[in-house]
Amino acid sequence: MKVIIVGGGKVGTHLASLLLAENHHVRLIEAREAEVRHLHGELPDGTVIPGSGTDPATLESAGIRDADILAAVAGADETNLVATSLARFEYGVARTIARVKDPRTEWMFTEVMGVDVAVSQANLMAHLIAEEMSLGNMMTLLKLSRGEFSLVEEKVHPAAAAAGRTVAELPFPAECLLAGVIRQGRLIIPHGSTVLLPGDEVLAVVHASRAAELASILGQTGA
Repeated sequence: MKVIIVGGGKVGTHLASLLLAENHHVRLIEAREAEVRHLHGELPDGTVIPGSGTDPATLESAGIRDADILAAVAGADETNLVATSLARFEYGVARTIARVKDPRTEWMFTEVMGVDVAVSQANLMAHLIAEEMSLGNMMTLLKLSRGEFSLVEEKVHPAAAAAGRTVAELPFPAECLLAGVIRQGRLIIPHGSTVLLPGDEVLAVVHASRAAELASILGQTGA
């Protein structure tokens, strides 16, 4: 896969390293001369393209006409938005991903502006911390679909509503799917007749708005 990364800061450099380790074809664009010199020592020869990700000539020298994905992860929202818009509308890149630095500008990062996926670090982190504060012992393992859904894990508390009852008996919320139950090191695929026991580790995919309901069934608050 041919990937162009705009922005050679910590995010862009780490992303480039991950993709190169997976044998993807990567070109990283960086405008700051000091960073370019540093990146030449961090990444393989030919990976770093000096210049601006908003400059068509620089994008073309990076091979944008053949790119499968452009990821704009620079520290300025305007740079990321212009880069993804050029990639989509000028060069027809199939998939564009943009970093959102300021959550207040996230509303602009839409498909109309050429952005397929907008990643707001500050917004995701704030919501994750707030969610963890409200869910007791439930652990978020993975965020899905721009943070709307989560893969979560929680042990069934001895005093929980779920303890000793079958899956079919329990009022699990809508937009919640039990993915597995780990019991004494063994994975159980849950069915309606599966009895949840204290200490079971329940894995579930749940919508963010329903996570607290799930926690109340599996955790101590369900008593």
